[in-house]
Amino acid sequence: MSAAVPIAGNRVIIVGGASLVGSATAAELLDAGAAEVVLFDNFSMGSEAAIAHIRDNPRLKTVRGDVMRLPDLLRAMEGCHGALLLAAYMTLNMDRDPWGGLDVNIRGVQNALEAARANGVRKVVFASSNAVYGYGPGVKGELVESTPFHSVGAPPAAILYGATKIIGEQLCRDYKRRFGLDYVVLRYSTVYGERQHYRAANALYIIETWDKVKKGERPQVFGDGSETKHFVYVGDLARANRMAFESPATDVAVNTSGPKPVTTLELVRMVTRLAGSDIEPEFVGDTPGKVRLTSGGAFRIAHEEAAAAIGWTPLVGMEEGLARLMAWIESNEGRTS
Repeated sequence: MSAAVPIAGNRVIIVGGASLVGSATAAELLDAGAAEVVLFDNFSMGSEAAIAHIRDNPRLKTVRGDVMRLPDLLRAMEGCHGALLLAAYMTLNMDRDPWGGLDVNIRGVQNALEAARANGVRKVVFASSNAVYGYGPGVKGELVESTPFHSVGAPPAAILYGATKIIGEQLCRDYKRRFGLDYVVLRYSTVYGERQHYRAANALYIIETWDKVKKGERPQVFGDGSETKHFVYVGDLARANRMAFESPATDVAVNTSGPKPVTTLELVRMVTRLAGSDIEPEFVGDTPGKVRLTSGGAFRIAHEEAAAAIGWTPLVGMEEGLARLMAWIESNEGRTS
């Protein structure tokens, strides 16, 4: 039996759906003809503002529930053909509340997988992260799906987050082995785009830079600006989520990154230019107590395996994606939090 789950005519649940990626993916699935898209969220981190643009769609259903309560998930997944598992604490929240983060990112995933199994869900797509490669001096060069986990010299919250994503991936593998539950793991790069929030350390850097430039303040560049980041545009990622369901692939984990990496200096200059300014950045050292995710040198998160497994390649370059984000910020007084 094929592991492909066509979106058209089928019912899909997005666990952690009131989010940047969740709302974009819901719109993608509705456009693809989903019979119903269920957004499951407890709204502790997700927001009503994030889903305002799709809330009136008659094929969208919002369910308030908590991944820590298995009965909530069991009820919400009834009749679903596919489940996208997004609900998670990210690094900044893991730093503030590691106990809560470990609960949600491990037990919450286990609950979601159990609910999927019990309801006969045909395929799960699990949102993992490039954090499975770790941070610190060992992370550099070409990061491929077999790259090991590096933890030396990195902030504990970042390593805890990465470790929970590794465990989540292995829980998916275990459910495939034990129960035949088909799954695809997508290892997201840092996501940015319309309805950007303030919860991801690297994406936060984009927003902070924009805010400073619009106030006429000099944006900050850490070190000499050569530090590398690799982002992925949220619309590209929504498409990857859909293609993971629709492809026959199963029992795989692949990277989903943008077309190419960018240095922090290039990023700050792009944002400054898009803000209509030529203000020069300020080069600064690290702020004590602030969580920053760094690597041991220039790196690229390879996405070629995603093309082979699910037929996906990123289409939106960094400057185009930033222009879309900035246009959205300019046209919205409020943003998601």
